Amino acid sequence: MNFTVALAEDNKVNRTTFLQKITVLGNMQVIFIAANGHECLEQLKGVPPAKLPQVIFMDLEMPQMDGIETIRLAKSLYPEIHFIVLTVFDDDEKIFEAIKAGASGYLLKHEPAGVLQEAVMNVLEFGGAPMSPAIARKALQLMSKLSVSNEQVEVKNSLPSMITSREEEILKHLVKGWDAKRIAAALDISVLTVRKHIANVYDKLHVQSKAEVINMAHYNKWFNS
Repeated sequence: MNFTVALAEDNKVNRTTFLQKITVLGNMQVIFIAANGHECLEQLKGVPPAKLPQVIFMDLEMPQMDGIETIRLAKSLYPEIHFIVLTVFDDDEKIFEAIKAGASGYLLKHEPAGVLQEAVMNVLEFGGAPMSPAIARKALQLMSKLSVSNEQVEVKNSLPSMITSREEEILKHLVKGWDAKRIAAALDISVLTVRKHIANVYDKLHVQSKAEVINMAHYNKWFNS
């Protein structure tokens, strides 16, 4: 069975190594390779829905947009795509944040080709959550440290860091269903200014419509009280 994958990685050597591993496997097609999170989202925009990668391997430390933020945004737009983190870090906070963002697996970059293949099959065929042994130990340690009450705790993802306070204010009203004229009146600014801010928000979040941005806000629980 053949699988389709993609990679977001800023290091050229790591990109080359990844391609070599995938080539050895022979049953995986690389749809695209992106040098950072922003480029990954742009590449996804240009891929027809029927040809989207099934799994995207994601580096964490990247310029412009890091892996965790990229997963969070991409998962909102493309919930059917699975994301497996490829990293040299086994930091507790990064593991937790990646899982919250929607990562399906977490592997160290030195893993051989066979492990990558098993991870893809695990995610797609069995709904698993593949992790390198070192990462799995860290995750278990992290879970054991978390003292959570028996009541359900709602996890709320933070807004992407590139959204300004004014854009957040306008986005909050937009999600409530307000139009530009009403937002302008409430904030005492011009309708043109509101529309400019909305356009900037759409561009930063890689969405093209009010419906998409509302779905993304609800998915990430940005404004839930």
